[in-house]
Amino acid sequence: MDQIGSYISEFIQTGLLFYAIVLMFSYVLLGLVSLFALKRYLRESKHAKYNYLLPSFLSPSVSLIAPAYNEGLNIVENIRSLVSLHYSNFEVIIVNDGSKDDTLSKAVEAYKMVPVDMIFNEEIKTKKIRNIYKSTLPAFRNLLLVDKENGGKADALNVGINVSSSKYVACIDVDCILEQDSILKLVKPFMDKETRVIATGGVIRIINSCEIKNGTITKVKVPDNWIARMQVLEYLRAFLLGRMAWGRINGLLLISGAFGMFDKDIVKKAGGI
Repeated sequence: MDQIGSYISEFIQTGLLFYAIVLMFSYVLLGLVSLFALKRYLRESKHAKYNYLLPSFLSPSVSLIAPAYNEGLNIVENIRSLVSLHYSNFEVIIVNDGSKDDTLSKAVEAYKMVPVDMIFNEEIKTKKIRNIYKSTLPAFRNLLLVDKENGGKADALNVGINVSSSKYVACIDVDCILEQDSILKLVKPFMDKETRVIATGGVIRIINSCEIKNGTITKVKVPDNWIARMQVLEYLRAFLLGRMAWGRINGLLLISGAFGMFDKDIVKKAGGI
């Protein structure tokens, strides 16, 4: 019995060692692929004239959908950050997913919103919509607020997709802070590629300890907490060494729920989020 036990123990140890070697080798391989992909992206982006896309009437329409649940503390500032992005043809759809706090009332009051009758096709089945609000302020004419029964993030995104009027939909977390030109950079692959692009995703990082002013990151800092530092490192590994490589070989399995852009027609045909 002792001999059998030693064989089993040795088998497990060898298996774990083999697994660790394969895992590390895969990380190194993905890192090399990602390095070449990143160099190519930087080389191509160096000559990209994003400022030409900004005012162009040829820029595709984009609907920015942000589910919100009990975000009363920051909802006003978060909406302001989204509507101030640099893009010529986009709408912001905030979906209040049955919040139990003052998320709805704060947003309605801050942006002088009123209920509107809006016709749309409910191609994706979702929870019931209570009301749709639109801002009366000229500066926020591209802002919509949908109030619905609670159904979770996916259901809220599907409501936004049903209500949206654009060809592409960008799904984000309402508490995310986006770079001002992030929509430009996400929509560009849809215009560049000869084959049809299903989705594009942004690089996500943690903003612990960073300085933020008026919805914009003014200074990037490394978190003081070591656990938060490890989280930052893991995000960089996942996006720059993982998803960058998988995207290069057309093997990307998912787009981050925090910020991703999709071809709306394909999303609907797939049955929604």
